[in-house]
Amino acid sequence: MRSLKVLAVCAVAFFATGCSCFTSSTDGNIDQASADGPLKDIHFGFDSYKLDAAAKSTVAGNADWLKANPGKTVQVEGHCDERGTNEYNMVLGSNRARAAADALRGQGIEASTLSTVSYGEELPLDPRHNEEAWAKNRRAHFKVN
Repeated sequence: MRSLKVLAVCAVAFFATGCSCFTSSTDGNIDQASADGPLKDIHFGFDSYKLDAAAKSTVAGNADWLKANPGKTVQVEGHCDERGTNEYNMVLGSNRARAAADALRGQGIEASTLSTVSYGEELPLDPRHNEEAWAKNRRAHFKVN
């Protein structure tokens, strides 16, 4: 019964936000934006989609880059660690992506240039099973198109 409730929440999140949610795995891990990359990832606390001061600062830097590079679009990807159910992590990933996109809009980035997607726990940055890895995997990744 809990799974049905969580699935219903994911469906509501999808229709309300336009977020794409994927539940199938893909080969390999997604790379985190490098220190040289144009946009930096932000990280979240356990079971949270709240942006802390460091995340807000990173978003501001990402917004500055986007303002200096008009015409670029960004897909904001929400990721989670492996703890929790797949359904719960899909919703949490969606909330993380949406929170990051909302922060970019708050910095003056046009909504039409942003999209969101949740990968939940399906694309870990670090496949290990410890707190260090989980902290890396709780993130929003900004993919420039």
